[in-house]
Amino acid sequence: MQLHLYSFDGILVFGLLFICTCAYLKKVPRLNSWLLSEKKGVWGVFYKAAVIGTRLHIAVALSCLVMAFYVVFLK
Repeated sequence: MQLHLYSFDGILVFGLLFICTCAYLKKVPRLNSWLLSEKKGVWGVFYKAAVIGTRLHIAVALSCLVMAFYVVFLK
């Protein structure tokens, strides 16, 4: 089983893991002030992913479950 970054499902897995990681890091106080303090520019991507992960946590969690089922059983 290979997971390529350039395949569509690889990009979806990468995006979901990035959003989940940034949302988790937002809950850690030291990392929140260090990594997620910038809201613009390149570092703002981490902040925006964290906001998506916290505001849409139910949709992100369901997407992770569906993607896990797809990767494990269908691919």
